Amino acid sequence: MEKNKALTAHLSIFSACAIWGLMSPLGKDAMTHGLDGITMVSFRVMGGAILFWLTTLVMMLVKGRRRQAVQHVPWRDRLTFAGAAVFGLVCNQCCFTIGLSLTSPVNASIVTTSMPIFAMILSFLILREPITWKKAVGVAVGCAGALTLVLTSVNAADAKVGDVRGDILVMCAQLSYALFLSLFNRFIKKYDIVTVNRWMFLWATLLVWPFTASHVMHTDWQAVPLRSWLEAGYVVVFGTFVGYLLIVTAQKVLRPTVVSIYNYVQPAVAVAVTVLTGMGVFKPTQALAVLLVFVGVWLVTKSKSRRDMEKGLK
Repeated sequence: MEKNKALTAHLSIFSACAIWGLMSPLGKDAMTHGLDGITMVSFRVMGGAILFWLTTLVMMLVKGRRRQAVQHVPWRDRLTFAGAAVFGLVCNQCCFTIGLSLTSPVNASIVTTSMPIFAMILSFLILREPITWKKAVGVAVGCAGALTLVLTSVNAADAKVGDVRGDILVMCAQLSYALFLSLFNRFIKKYDIVTVNRWMFLWATLLVWPFTASHVMHTDWQAVPLRSWLEAGYVVVFGTFVGYLLIVTAQKVLRPTVVSIYNYVQPAVAVAVTVLTGMGVFKPTQALAVLLVFVGVWLVTKSKSRRDMEKGLK
């Protein structure tokens, strides 16, 4: 039974990272043919809200009784979900999606692997997790990789290599999600994945759409080809709904260090698809940036946490 759970968890996290890796080139293509970053992020938050609330409705119909199907969420926690939605969805998805519309899918996918480094820094500042030599070296190496990537974009005349504005926005997305994990990780563990996501996506929709509705309504829908609609559908259904379900399924079984290692799947998939389809190029300096970021993340995830150190002293 335990082996089956572990296998399911590994398959879930691998599938989620592969889905997100493919989402970068597909989303980029949609945002260069009729859609833009603001419209795409608006679709993501509303599409996620609709799908997770429909899932709740299906659960209620299948179970037959509300108490058995849906966790009760007191009003205080519903308001807390608003704060979680700001960092976990609004800032994260706005920065990533709009950043992806500016930079190359290769750069965007490379930058996403830096999230564990931000999580480590914020864990030290907020949760008082110790910084070991492995963590310190990992952060330094990872930052060197990020700096190499940014400088590559600054010096590039070809948009296929990347855009520094997009790189920085995608980096801000990782910082936002790391802040979400540090501030709300214990809180969201109180509820199941559907409950967490239906409330977070609802709040994200309420927070995003008042500012984007006018822009979305003025989109020239006739200029959007079928291909872009299909790619946007992939981003909403798989990159948002399915991806969020799979990642939490894995997190309930696997250790955070193991989950972090699977981040390497994202750039591998994104780079392969992007280069093969001609949407981007992969330069030697980007390869160096990948190596530095990967080494940095590996060192951070391999270092001991405060709990590990306390266990060692006992």
